[in-house]
Amino acid sequence: MPHEHAILFSVSIFVVALLYSSVGHAGASGYIAVMSLFSLAPAFIKPVALILNLIVASIGFWQFARAGHFSWRLFWPFALLSVPCAYLGGWLNLPSQTFKVVLGIVLLFSGWRFVFHPPADETVGEPARRVAIGIGAGLGLLSGLTGTGGGIFFTPLLLFMRWTTTKIAAGVSALFILVNSLAGLLGNFSSTQHIPSLTLPLVGAALAGGVIGSQLGSQHLPHTVIKRCLAAVLLVAGLKLIFAD
Repeated sequence: MPHEHAILFSVSIFVVALLYSSVGHAGASGYIAVMSLFSLAPAFIKPVALILNLIVASIGFWQFARAGHFSWRLFWPFALLSVPCAYLGGWLNLPSQTFKVVLGIVLLFSGWRFVFHPPADETVGEPARRVAIGIGAGLGLLSGLTGTGGGIFFTPLLLFMRWTTTKIAAGVSALFILVNSLAGLLGNFSSTQHIPSLTLPLVGAALAGGVIGSQLGSQHLPHTVIKRCLAAVLLVAGLKLIFAD
């Protein structure tokens, strides 16, 4: 990659990490979009997106949990089956354009709902454990298949169902993304026997964006701003899934 392209690439990764981490996400769908725009090989894109997800999700979880925005009781039922299902999804390599278009439409609809009908920042109670375990299994499979950590599906669900507040949803999503990204990466490695190497500027860009974004989201941004950021994330991710090759 030419030097000027490498700089633009790293800056793009930084911006994606900053925006996504402010809402407890790690940015996989954004990284995939950036790497697709730079015409990188598909075999490179999925594992690299998951590696960057691990970096940013780790920072995001630490920041939100440190600020008191995390609930283990809400987290573990969703994560119980999501991890093995994410491993399976990472191992599978399916021709999935139709699948991506359907997911993209769902994300666009969710983003539109956040813009025009944002959910109230109040709860009506956590879901039954069997419901959470089943949903977690489905989200884990989706996260592995799409090369994401599942946060773009998980956070809107938590908020629209009013199972928790905005900032706790961000903290829970960050750890959900972390464990599913790790499982998806291990599944992908089991299938391909290859993990691409990352350059220091790329890792540094993701680290810097993750630190700044999660610090803003966990301690400084009000929940209304976080919801607007989440709407932008959902709309970008939906468009990427529908129109990217």
